[in-house]
Amino acid sequence: MSYDIDKPDEQWRAELSPAEYQVLRKAGTEPAFTGEYTDTKTTGVYSCRACGAELFRSDTKFESHCGWPSFYDPKDTDAVELIEDRSHGMVRVEVRCSRCGSHLGHVFEGEGYPTPTDQRYCINSISLRLTPDEN
Repeated sequence: MSYDIDKPDEQWRAELSPAEYQVLRKAGTEPAFTGEYTDTKTTGVYSCRACGAELFRSDTKFESHCGWPSFYDPKDTDAVELIEDRSHGMVRVEVRCSRCGSHLGHVFEGEGYPTPTDQRYCINSISLRLTPDEN
C-alpha cells in the first residue's frame, strides 16, 4: 500500500514517543481507560497524531464504556482505511490513517449501540490529537 506520507521507520521512531510509535507504527494498543480522550466531551476535530490528517469529529464520538474513545463514523470516508486483521486468533477490522498508514484502532459492527451507523470505531487516544473548535 502506498501512502501520501511515507517515511522510513527511523524517522517515525525519531518523531514519535516510544508509546506513540508502538501504537501508531507497530499496531499496539494502549491499556483500556488510560487514554487522554476516553471520556473527553470537548467539541472539535480529532486528527492523526503521526501526520495531522483529520479523522473524526467530536459530534460522532459516543460513550461506549469500552475503555477507548469511540466514534460511529469517520469525518470523511476517505480519511481512514479498513483492513482485515487476523492477529490474536480473531478476525477484526483494523482502522488505519489513509494518509500515512498509522494504526488507529479497530471498527466493530452490530453491537447494538444507539448510533446512526451501528458501528464503533474503537480508537487509541494516543493515535489522535484533538483540536478544539474555537467558540
